[in-house]
Amino acid sequence: QVQLQESGPGLVKPSQTLSLTCTVSGGSITANYYYWTWIRQSPGKGLEWMGAVSYSDNTYYSPSLESRISISRDTSKNQFTLQLRSVTPEDTAVYYCCRVRTLWHPDRSGSWGQGTHVTVSS
Repeated sequence: QVQLQESGPGLVKPSQTLSLTCTVSGGSITANYYYWTWIRQSPGKGLEWMGAVSYSDNTYYSPSLESRISISRDTSKNQFTLQLRSVTPEDTAVYYCCRVRTLWHPDRSGSWGQGTHVTVSS
């Protein structure tokens, strides 16, 4: 059974870059037809699909974040990472990594990490 675990700093200063890593166990990130995805949920808001890297290393980003986001993978470590540049307090959220078969919207039918809370504050 695949398991995902988010890691990274819980506090980031405004204008800096938020970097999170998702470590995957029990399955390869090159396995066919999966999208390795980042989702977030800000306080009082619903789930927001941020972006994904595919099994074939293609990347897909939410248009609202495209100018600030990068997602990459390290197959040797079976990890994928999120970088979000120029953060503001509005980027404060719980960030989830997940393995799903769909793009562009949160998919609860996939496998999700437990989430990690990130606060943007000086």
